[in-house]
Amino acid sequence: MILSKQPRHIAIIMDGNGRWAKRKLLPRYAGHQAGLGTVRRIIKYSMKQGVEVLTLFAFSSENWKRPPQEVNLLMKLFMTALQREVKKLHKNNIRLRLIGNREAFSEKLQGLIADAEELTKDNTKFTLVIAANYGGRWDIADTAKRLALKVQQGSLKIEDIDENLFNSQINLNDLPEPDLFIRTGGEQRISNFLLWQLAYTEMYFTNTLWPDFNEENFMEALKSFGSRERRFGRISEQLKNA
Repeated sequence: MILSKQPRHIAIIMDGNGRWAKRKLLPRYAGHQAGLGTVRRIIKYSMKQGVEVLTLFAFSSENWKRPPQEVNLLMKLFMTALQREVKKLHKNNIRLRLIGNREAFSEKLQGLIADAEELTKDNTKFTLVIAANYGGRWDIADTAKRLALKVQQGSLKIEDIDENLFNSQINLNDLPEPDLFIRTGGEQRISNFLLWQLAYTEMYFTNTLWPDFNEENFMEALKSFGSRERRFGRISEQLKNA
């Protein structure tokens, strides 16, 4: 079933991999591996519904605080996924982008990311954005730093900095803003994810753990989105008149 009202851009926090594994008496890494399978399915479901952009929060800047063994395994899984999945993405006309501070990644991983982006940069059917070593506060601070440098160099006047200019410099500025935010796993917070970009995004929270998030769960999120009135600061009567 194709819904009549649907988001162009969906952003997801994929939460619950570790708890899923724990419930099955498996190591946390098994949960992350299972979660990768859900990523494949959600890409397919999104494309089926005509979604244009899917942004996934894969690794936050705070996740480095996790046990070193888990962090190392996550980095290995990230590299393996890039090596195995990128050609499939390219074959399906999917563009891959990564947002986040890449400097903390190994040179090999940085190279794989750059190669994946280069291979898929001209694809037009769908855009998959992976947020890795990303934080919303970092995103805002990094944008402010770049604008401050332009002021210092004399190429920008401080009085010219406004909301529109700032928005034109921040990550994902060339894509439609997220219409729908989904968080699995039962937590109800955005956890430093796309703080600027989520200003008018509709929120959807579910107790379903990420490895168990299936097409039925996805469609429930879309139905919830479709039932909402998005006013963007206006009142209902203005929308009807428009």
